[in-house]
Amino acid sequence: MASVEPGSSVKSVDRLFEIIHVLDELNGARVTEVATRLEMPKSTVHDHLSTMHQHEYVVKEGNEYYLSLRFLRLGEHARWRKEAYRLTYDKVSRLAERTGERAQFIVEEHGKGVYVHRETGEYGVKTNSDIGESVPLHATAAGKAILSALPVPYMEALLAKLELERFTEYTVTDVDELRAELQIAREQNYVFNEEEYTKGLTAVGVPVLEQSGAVLGAISLSGPTYRMQGEWFTEEVPSMLLGTVNELELDITFS
Repeated sequence: MASVEPGSSVKSVDRLFEIIHVLDELNGARVTEVATRLEMPKSTVHDHLSTMHQHEYVVKEGNEYYLSLRFLRLGEHARWRKEAYRLTYDKVSRLAERTGERAQFIVEEHGKGVYVHRETGEYGVKTNSDIGESVPLHATAAGKAILSALPVPYMEALLAKLELERFTEYTVTDVDELRAELQIAREQNYVFNEEEYTKGLTAVGVPVLEQSGAVLGAISLSGPTYRMQGEWFTEEVPSMLLGTVNELELDITFS
């Protein structure tokens, strides 16, 4: 039986996922639109869409194809596949309610931070980051918290692969500077993000560990910079997050 070499891919599967991403980006599209966007033959796009329709992964309304709700079931399965993920939901919700800001739980997948839970409090800033959306590890509080808690060899392997893209004038794009910041975060068990990903938005992140000591993810609290200042930002929020994560890790241990 033929096998796929590590690092290689099956071209037809690549095309299928490209089509899925286009349908997601355009919120539905006709065969011609997808073919034009991807520079694929219309017959190829039609064959892929017809196959997905047979397997109920797309629906057809008139001449347009849309992703079906079957993806929702798969997404929910991924979101709840670990019992520990479920335990974070209540903690994130309580943080948002208690502070009025936005709280989130993020995990690392494929070198990116992925939103698993997110709750926005009464005064929280609503952004366009949805559940399942990915964010850069180096420019977010939760992402840096995750990096800081990883075993050093794994952290270094990730740093070697990451593109330290600049998002604002405050984004850390020098790997040595980032490494030094992560060392401080490792020692104090929390990390700050001061407008490094979104101008005007500041956050604090704390890593969450499983019973084995492996990094599960990170919880962060974010808010407008004008509110995230002084002792509230530098002392009270970190203390609150550390307490929340301590409770969560105990829940994980004894669940």
